[in-house]
Amino acid sequence: MVTHFKVGGHLACGHNGNQLTSTTELARVKCRSCRNTDAFKDARKNQRNLARRMSRKAKITHTAKDWRAAWTERLTAMKGRQRLPRGFAGQSFV
Repeated sequence: MVTHFKVGGHLACGHNGNQLTSTTELARVKCRSCRNTDAFKDARKNQRNLARRMSRKAKITHTAKDWRAAWTERLTAMKGRQRLPRGFAGQSFV
């Protein structure tokens, strides 16, 4: 069965009918006419861009936590009363 792409209450390819199967999920669309519309192509591009932004944010956040933990371990391993850098509030000495 052919699944159409639904945008704003209408099918992207312009077909009409009460019995037609439609979805807003891009991966489930099987209609070739719907896949060739600008609405479908823009939605797919927006989905890809959103996924890329989310993965970049995850990578940036992950590396930010690693350097902080490594720096804390380094200062903890040093002899004497070593001060932690600004931003580590509530812990004046290690």
